[in-house]
Amino acid sequence: MAKTSKSSVRSDRQKVIDDIRRKQKSAEKRQGTIIVVICVAIAAAIIVAAAWKPVWTWVHQKGNSTKPLTEIGAPAADVCSDITRKKANGNQQHEPTGTQINYPDSPPAFGPHWNEPGQAPVPIHQRFYTEDNRPELEELVHNLEHGYTILWYDDTAANSPSMLADVKSIAARLDASDTNNRYSFKAVPWTKDDGDPFPDGKHIALTAWTVDSAGDQYGEWQYCSEPSGEAVQDFMAKFPYTNAPEPIGGYQPGA
Repeated sequence: MAKTSKSSVRSDRQKVIDDIRRKQKSAEKRQGTIIVVICVAIAAAIIVAAAWKPVWTWVHQKGNSTKPLTEIGAPAADVCSDITRKKANGNQQHEPTGTQINYPDSPPAFGPHWNEPGQAPVPIHQRFYTEDNRPELEELVHNLEHGYTILWYDDTAANSPSMLADVKSIAARLDASDTNNRYSFKAVPWTKDDGDPFPDGKHIALTAWTVDSAGDQYGEWQYCSEPSGEAVQDFMAKFPYTNAPEPIGGYQPGA
């Protein structure tokens, strides 16, 4: 029986090794292709998600454009709790601008606030704010003192295209007259950095600072699970700017 030469054995072994290496390279190539495809798919999903929110918000807001205020969002009875109140303090209690004030309520309806000499509250002209351009809490409490109703929306509402569209639509409807004190209103975000979250299941809060016929001051709150134009209209009718400690509402520079 003929013996197999050593060179033949080495040649066969090399073929096996080369075959294994080819298979490994092929597998690595397929794996690399799969990873690239997955990364492209994830990037595309991120782009679509980022574009979807503002587009759907715009579409939903467009659908609200012809609705009266009371038909924007959900019916008040379906989504809002009863109004609550608390004895207020802080009227004319001015702190230096830049001083951080810790408010015990989420969100505040009254309390110490900033009042830089010669400055008005935050001007009436802009009704809707995002986290990027919202005035400081201490400035907004000054607006409450002067008769504003403030709608606060939390992160859940900010991240919901339909709820955000309803908030924007409510603010737009109350923008009928830039300087009409009856429309002393602002819609602003409430973030986790501002304080405790709203009560469970609530993503909208309405606040006002009022004075009753006996001269007692109160903070007024109403929490809702969704935006409700009906709730806003009823709240502002119940607590008009004229009921505030300093009812000048849409105060203009020089007034």
